Amino acid sequence: MTTICDDPEDFAEDQLRGWLALYADRVRGVTGGVVTLPTAGASPQVAVVVGGGSGHYPAFSGLVGPGLATGAVVGNVFTSPSAAQVYSVARAADQGRGVVLSFGNYAGDTMNFGLAAERLRAAGIDTRIVVVTDDVASADEADRRRGIAGDFTVFKAMGAAAAAGASLDEVERIGRHANGRTRTIGVAFSGCTLPGSAGPLFTVPAGHLGLGLGIHGEPGIRDVPLLPARALAELLVERLLVESPLDAAVRDSTAPRRVAAVLNGLGDTKYEELFLLWGRIAPLLTAAGVEVVEPEVGELVTSLDMGGCSLTLQWLDDELERLWRADAHTPAYRKSAAPVAALVPADVATEAATTASVVPDATPASRRAGEAARAVVRAMDGLLREQEHELGRIDAVAGDGDHGRGMVKGVGAARRAVEGIDGSAGVGFLLGRAGEAWAAEAGGTSGVLWGAALEAFGASIGDDADEVTPPMVVDAAAAFAEAIVQLGRAQRGDKTLLDALLPFVDVLDEAVAAGRPLPDAWAAAAEVAVRQAVATAALTPRVGRARPLAEKSLGTPDAGAVSMGMVLTRIGEVLTSRVEQPDTTASTTTTTTTTNRGVHA
Repeated sequence: MTTICDDPEDFAEDQLRGWLALYADRVRGVTGGVVTLPTAGASPQVAVVVGGGSGHYPAFSGLVGPGLATGAVVGNVFTSPSAAQVYSVARAADQGRGVVLSFGNYAGDTMNFGLAAERLRAAGIDTRIVVVTDDVASADEADRRRGIAGDFTVFKAMGAAAAAGASLDEVERIGRHANGRTRTIGVAFSGCTLPGSAGPLFTVPAGHLGLGLGIHGEPGIRDVPLLPARALAELLVERLLVESPLDAAVRDSTAPRRVAAVLNGLGDTKYEELFLLWGRIAPLLTAAGVEVVEPEVGELVTSLDMGGCSLTLQWLDDELERLWRADAHTPAYRKSAAPVAALVPADVATEAATTASVVPDATPASRRAGEAARAVVRAMDGLLREQEHELGRIDAVAGDGDHGRGMVKGVGAARRAVEGIDGSAGVGFLLGRAGEAWAAEAGGTSGVLWGAALEAFGASIGDDADEVTPPMVVDAAAAFAEAIVQLGRAQRGDKTLLDALLPFVDVLDEAVAAGRPLPDAWAAAAEVAVRQAVATAALTPRVGRARPLAEKSLGTPDAGAVSMGMVLTRIGEVLTSRVEQPDTTASTTTTTTTTNRGVHA
């Protein structure tokens, strides 16, 4: 929601005033908008003046600078600037070689820019108009389509041509040519709110997206069920490929088709989401025989705080590709070929080369334990995916809410690691690779702790044991806990996962020493771990990220302790299910020779 303002009626003027103060070294304000400062010693060039309403930043003022627009007309929010404003900016931008006015295809803009063009011509300034019509969802007839994020690619082509010294005729021709080869399709997830308004201009039904949005608060042409990223990428790409401006002979040829691509955020969609979506879009274009040239992903033509995005493709020829690659330097967009060209390319062959891990020899007993470990990791993976949101909810009370997601990423990496190792591996090697993968993928504190703990568990049993006995499993569980104690520098009562884990190890040790079979001993110890995890609700954190919000966490158990209790319980279920199987991993042989194996911090 747009919340920072004084008088909503003055929002457009106030934001522009602040922007001009920020970029006074590059642009100057004139009545109705902004123009670029002249470059010392540069020859006069055709002035490319773009514009429309406010609320679309970086369009339009953010695109003024060398290699792009010469000036920008800035109207009220989502409102066409007046003819007087257009005339004022164009007069200030004119360098004696004529002016091209360019804007999206909206009735108010067409009228006011058209009137200004007549006044400019009457004043002796040769003025041309290039209207952008890239939005394929808005009409079947090309000349009736709206201009949305494709504005940017058309402006870029004309700005680069003008900077290279092209004539007015040439800049106009290039603008029309660029527009004729540009197509955009967009989607909205939520509406935008005008300054001072209590609610959005439109809403999208829950669980849906608006297909074919505009950039002035218009909703999409229809609502469709919300799509995962892969399906959304397919929708966007397929629609634009169908709308290709190339003739059938070119479309059907096997020669690569080159496009400039812009994945544009509408104002409320996070850059990380756009990066993820681009990761789905790029392979689809490649598979369709389309070569992407220097793609842009980010916010270039927004709609205040609208949630949504659009995909623009401009089909390139040699001329348009040269203009697309050309340098530009504006407050919101900068492209410089020289620094990138000076970088040393990655050695693809070297990067692709991998050194296979050699699986060390292992005893039959260790290999059987390894198979049990695979089953445990798979079971953990299923459990944590089921509980991801609940763990995140608990963690969000006094933390950052990422515990569930981190655990899922970690255990998913561990599962992939163990599934990629053949059956000749022992439990030491297997859990060592699982721990490495968990720590590398999950990151964060819990990722490091779980990764090191799994490695310690596997190393404790090793690959050369002739028999894996319950006391050895107790020792391994103690090593697991000790790794966390040493790395995390926490102790009982600090409201961490240790408040569940350390009591578990103590009870497991006592139960095995008393002669109980390992599955029974593990289950009994896991019950204690769950109870102790619940009891952390009465504690205040003394270490970690939750410590600054210690009082807020009272009444809520520690997410790490809760997940530890869940995992230990699920492992017990796996051990119980395997006890009737032949060659079961954990021998049910009992012993009374090991006592006092609890880890104390």
